[in-house]
Amino acid sequence: MPSKHTKFYSLLLLAIDLFILAAVFFAAYYIRTQLDHRDLLYPVYKWDYIRGFLAVAPVWIFIFANLGLYSAGVYNRRLVEWGRVALGSFIGVLLVIGWEYATDVHIFPARLVAWYVLGGSIFTIILAREIVRITRAELYRYGRGVNRVLVIGNSAATRDIIRNLSSTSRSGYQVVAMAGPARLLPVEIGARHYSNVEDAIKSINRMHIDTIIQTDLYDSEDRNHKILGAAQINHIQYNFIPGEPEFYTGKNTVDVFLGYPMITVSQTPLTGWGAIVKRVFDMVVSVILLIPIGPVLLVIAVLQKIFAPGPVFYVSKRLSQFSKPVRLVKFRTMGAEYGKKDASLEFEAMERPDLAAEYRKNHKVVNDPRITRLGKFLRETSLDELPQILNVIRGDLSLVGPRPILPQEVNFSKSRTALLHSVKSGVTGLWQVSGRSELSFDERIELELYYAQNWSFWLDLRILFKTIGVVLRKTGAK
Repeated sequence: MPSKHTKFYSLLLLAIDLFILAAVFFAAYYIRTQLDHRDLLYPVYKWDYIRGFLAVAPVWIFIFANLGLYSAGVYNRRLVEWGRVALGSFIGVLLVIGWEYATDVHIFPARLVAWYVLGGSIFTIILAREIVRITRAELYRYGRGVNRVLVIGNSAATRDIIRNLSSTSRSGYQVVAMAGPARLLPVEIGARHYSNVEDAIKSINRMHIDTIIQTDLYDSEDRNHKILGAAQINHIQYNFIPGEPEFYTGKNTVDVFLGYPMITVSQTPLTGWGAIVKRVFDMVVSVILLIPIGPVLLVIAVLQKIFAPGPVFYVSKRLSQFSKPVRLVKFRTMGAEYGKKDASLEFEAMERPDLAAEYRKNHKVVNDPRITRLGKFLRETSLDELPQILNVIRGDLSLVGPRPILPQEVNFSKSRTALLHSVKSGVTGLWQVSGRSELSFDERIELELYYAQNWSFWLDLRILFKTIGVVLRKTGAK
């Protein structure tokens, strides 16, 4: 969320980046030409090098700006910022090299200068931004540069926003007043409560409010205009955040339709080129993985025949993207006579009403007597899921996505299932790297909804790498 200090902070970062680039360029030149006495590839003299830097620096900063490095949405997210600093520096060096190749006018007198500039710019810019971030947090802690906020709203989102903004050293915001139901204002916040919006508006100057955040529109159009008008009259910032999460999750676009601002709400950002890239990635990685996995599949199939006679694979009907039924292939881990109907019915047939009740409550059981000894090993090591690589190649599943659910699980929450199935189900996902069987059904659904609404290619990569660690540690496997 933008604040009145955002512009100043962005300009500060720009000035720091420019200063560091100058220092790195000149340090790289000095080290290679003065301290390293080997011959140079090109005779680039000091003043020619300075002129070259003056031409390169604005382009470099322009690249950083286009990567969002002066936008709060990027510099407030540490790992994203680091990645884009590295990418921007790499592009900057490539452009210099490309310019040299195209014009035969050299800026770098030797290859090492380019390497020094690349490594030095990445390291020092990230270091400087970390120092600035720590300094800003300390200033926030002592109330310097903090935005004083009036929150207006009647929904659960109002309470959630207040709680998140209460960590002033991180957010840079201090909630000093709230207008709405008293139950939505956490006692520990220490903010003043107003049950009447008009009273809160009258106190804007006295409380030195400089930001209004409204989470709900009132039925009275006049009342809504009063709130917006108060912000305009007092020349303070006004932000409207819809209280319903559906309006700000997924992929949203703002356009103008018939002269009115129009918000288009998509269920997930996984659309267009993102979906194409994800499918290509799934295919390439799956085919590559199939080479080392093939012999393992064969060995497990032989062991199944020896120690657990019956079908090698268990094929289960599950629901994937758009609630489309798919045939999920896994190694069979239960006795051959089980898995043909709902688990609760099978437990009742085994005269285990306790397990039937446990399954109906948690949609799983801790000690499932239907699982064979070999099946238990396969589940603990997650080897039972290896055949799902075939589902990925066929296009039934993705490598990363929500867990494919059973048809009967749709009845547990139809509206949430629809959102969950806006993306293709996956072999692994947030549920697997966040506890797996240790999570309750509702906790798993919440994680998977977060994935569907906040998908990114980098999130997929992080989940894949975390999955390796989870499988090796056997975390949460049952």
